[in-house]
Amino acid sequence: MRIHYLQHEPYESLGCIEDWIYKKGFSISATKFYEDTALPNLSDFDFLIIMGGPMGVYDDDKYPWLKDEKKFIKDSINNNKMVLGICLGSQLIADALNAKVYKNKFDEIGWFPIKTKKDHILFDDFPGEIEVFHWHGDTFDLPGGAIHAAESSITKNQAFVYKDKVVGLQFHFEVTKSSLKEMVESGMDEQIKGKYIQPGKEIIDKSFLSGENNKLMFKLLGKMIEVNG
Repeated sequence: MRIHYLQHEPYESLGCIEDWIYKKGFSISATKFYEDTALPNLSDFDFLIIMGGPMGVYDDDKYPWLKDEKKFIKDSINNNKMVLGICLGSQLIADALNAKVYKNKFDEIGWFPIKTKKDHILFDDFPGEIEVFHWHGDTFDLPGGAIHAAESSITKNQAFVYKDKVVGLQFHFEVTKSSLKEMVESGMDEQIKGKYIQPGKEIIDKSFLSGENNKLMFKLLGKMIEVNG
């Protein structure tokens, strides 16, 4: 299995996914847009993982490489690659599938519960309610043909599956204690008072939840490969 990932900021890393890749013995390559915007050929990878970032899918003027990234994601989906998008990554997938991406009613930053649905095999044995880490201000409409997989009281579309191969997660199963600390320290300017914004100390104090979240990340990755193998 050849995995390529797209990273938008140094502090929005693969987290526990990197450990999973190495334990499985899969090959790994990356495009880190803050260093180099070169993208691989579609024939060079089997599985694309798209990480989060503070930019929006509509920020092409500020981040000119976004236009190429969005085309690359659409081409990857159309060429039947497995694709996983996290936070911004899920928004980019939604955009590639012609769904509207827009500002959410509230910013959602911190540990809040989601409710999962059992309508797709990738999520059919997940807990019905999970406390997960969020850091987003945008949301999206469910893409046409996608199966709705999770929601929260704040954000209707927290997860979806498209044609078995493509998964969008608005939240962060992948965060570890160390990557969470790095995210909080790098995003202090966004931690203003808000109805659904937890202070950094509270976020860090609940970092013990990352262990169960990581197990669910591993489960989802394994099921994606099993279903598409």
